[in-house]
Amino acid sequence: MSTLEIRDLKVSINTDQGTKEILKGVDLTINEGEIHAVMGPNGSGKSTLAYTIAGHPRYNVDGGSILLDGQEVLDMTVDERARAGLFLAMQYPVEIPGVTVSNFLRTAKTAIDGEAPALRGWVSDLRKSMADLKMDSSFAERNVNEGFSGGEKKRHEIMQLELLKPKFAVLDETDSGLDVDALKIVSEGVNRAEAATGMGVLLITHYTRILRYIKPDFVHVFVAGRVAEQGGPELAERLENEGYDRYVAAAASN
Repeated sequence: MSTLEIRDLKVSINTDQGTKEILKGVDLTINEGEIHAVMGPNGSGKSTLAYTIAGHPRYNVDGGSILLDGQEVLDMTVDERARAGLFLAMQYPVEIPGVTVSNFLRTAKTAIDGEAPALRGWVSDLRKSMADLKMDSSFAERNVNEGFSGGEKKRHEIMQLELLKPKFAVLDETDSGLDVDALKIVSEGVNRAEAATGMGVLLITHYTRILRYIKPDFVHVFVAGRVAEQGGPELAERLENEGYDRYVAAAASN
């Protein structure tokens, strides 16, 4: 069984005002087949955790480790992390002018697997994923995310997830900007990918609405760069009713 283990992770960024500490010692373990929801207010460090796992150069790791099946992820380049089985669905997917969706996906699949997928099977898988996500087939020949709506960009992220089949998927506020219909479609895509591969999922969100479709096994409350509380799905329901105020107040008093 694959395991992604985060141990005492401390992360900062450089700003005009100096170094700003964001993560202040995060411990989190995700096993293959588990869905973990990370919830918390703005500025609590949720997205910093996601981008640090992926290897974004803006974030300075000041301590701790990230282990994938016992191997130190922090020693890997961004592409090595992807090949090892880590996937990041970004909150704000970027546009790639001049690169079509079909070419982008097949190139990514080839880089991860070490060989190009058989063309006939690949085209079939691509068409099925697009149909399941209710994306028009013409999107395959459009440039990556160029002119896409917010919902279309998120569907494309989940299409990557389904086709690339990582060991662990980090979904950074995948629900942001989605209407009710798009949220359901995207959530169903995540559930399909998880059921097909048994991947572990780290789902970062502010709200519980996506958790009505993607059922978490564990919920972690992030406040001020730390895990303030952990529990099961019932914790998300409590957060829906109570909010984060008591966690924020407790963090401010420390």
